[in-house]
Amino acid sequence: MYRPVSVYIGLRYLRANRRNHFISFISLTSIAGLTLGVMVMILVLSVLNGFHQELRERILGMVPHAIIHSYQGPIEHWKPLAAELEKSPDVVATAPYTSGQGMLSFQGAVRGVMVNGILPSEEARVSIVDQHMKAGSIDDLKPGEFGIVLGDLVARSLGARVGDRITLLLPEASVSLGGVFPRMKRFTVVGIFSVGAELDASLTAIHIEDAGKVFGLKGKVEGIRLKFKDLFEAPYNSRALAENLPGQYYAIDWTRTQGNLFQAIQLEKRMLGLLMLIIVAVAVFNIVSSLVMLVVDKQSDIAVLKTLGADRSTILKIFIILGSTIGFLGCSIGALLGIGASLVISDFVAKVEELFGIEFLSSDVYFISYFPSDLHVSDVLLVTCSAFAMSFIATLYPAYNASRTEPAEVLRYE
Repeated sequence: MYRPVSVYIGLRYLRANRRNHFISFISLTSIAGLTLGVMVMILVLSVLNGFHQELRERILGMVPHAIIHSYQGPIEHWKPLAAELEKSPDVVATAPYTSGQGMLSFQGAVRGVMVNGILPSEEARVSIVDQHMKAGSIDDLKPGEFGIVLGDLVARSLGARVGDRITLLLPEASVSLGGVFPRMKRFTVVGIFSVGAELDASLTAIHIEDAGKVFGLKGKVEGIRLKFKDLFEAPYNSRALAENLPGQYYAIDWTRTQGNLFQAIQLEKRMLGLLMLIIVAVAVFNIVSSLVMLVVDKQSDIAVLKTLGADRSTILKIFIILGSTIGFLGCSIGALLGIGASLVISDFVAKVEELFGIEFLSSDVYFISYFPSDLHVSDVLLVTCSAFAMSFIATLYPAYNASRTEPAEVLRYE
């Protein structure tokens, strides 16, 4: 099969002979460094994508995308308002919402929690809590029975199980002849949920009618919870809806409660991507050094080729093809290894944790308790194309120097 002389010689230089074992070793090192850089960069971006996805599906699946509040206080007739909001094509579902802070006490253990008043029949439309029930069901929350659903870490810290009666203490005081006492109410644990996030350590749910009695809302609700088709459009859409409603309403979206976490992950992805790109750049410099050494070693060969009629463009192509081949091999192998590592990293870390009895991510500290991974084809293409472009650019200077070799100067001492 016919091959141009520049392709033939460039590929031939990749193979070692008796005189240039060291240079071939440098070339292999360049390929290995580029492979490692590309693999690690794809793996890191996939893990960060996994954290981003978990943020969207778990935390933002539990907390409201947005809540519509009234400037006049609690909302009494929420059903007509919810029906009006659901007319918007951007709104998937609505549900009444009441929230307050408190402390749970059980057998001497105390835990600060956020208490959400929900309507079980509507909650499944706007939340994933019903999909992550570890025990019991949110349908067991009945009005007037004062049942409560606990996050898994809340239940574990209190030592409470389904059927136990626990005490909710509110940050409000009741004044009587005997003095000032905190407001307290006994609840029965009817369910425990676990979403594998920090919400397991702080979130609880009670029936919205019970919440109205506990928080003194007298049958009213604090706001209307909204779920949007695109949660990233929630800030704009929620404000627009609130402004167009008859009456005085305002919206609070998820970016005010969880936005810092989301922005932190986005920033980490950019910064770690930049750091990984620097690792790739270091591997690319190895290509430059190996080509420079090869040009010096092949001075006599270049002179002979020019004497036989090879022009500067042919010599230039030889070393560009050589360097590009090194870059292509490193990027291709790195991409394949990175894809494979991204697909198995979650199971691998889980096996290591199980084998050695350690926990890399604790739900008490991090918002999830395992290593997620979400491989994006766009990330793979971006990384490999960027690495190959850098490796191609790295070949230009050594190839240019090789093309400037003067046969007379080199062969004078041969």
